[in-house]
Amino acid sequence: MSEDVVRAARLFLGTPYRHQASMPGAGCDCLGLLRGVWRMLYGAEPEAMPPYRANMRDPLNAGALRQAAERLLLPEAGELRAGQVVLFRLHRATEPKHCGIMVSADRFIHAQERLGVVEANLTEGWRERVSARFRFPPAP
Repeated sequence: MSEDVVRAARLFLGTPYRHQASMPGAGCDCLGLLRGVWRMLYGAEPEAMPPYRANMRDPLNAGALRQAAERLLLPEAGELRAGQVVLFRLHRATEPKHCGIMVSADRFIHAQERLGVVEANLTEGWRERVSARFRFPPAP
């Protein structure tokens, strides 16, 4: 299953950053990456995501991110590994404000403003901001 998740996430590489979008090649944000991969693997999302603001300091953003993870994914523990969805705290926040999909124990894919969807190293700075891990459920 993790190979399918990574393969689907890599289809988004180079997609421009677009707030609330979730289409490979057209645009997506970090939550849109998660939602787009879900649709590739399972079809329609189980429910529509409520609107959320782009401002990372806004509590609605963290709420949408946590809500999507809890509704779509299964909690995961242990070591970071390919296929996991990781939530990140940013700007000293206690709630997660960003997410990505692990492609290995030390690399992840995420959507970043001005850069779009990129594959990046999970540096120590990113690693210490990981606040939760999830996994996609088994394929139907």
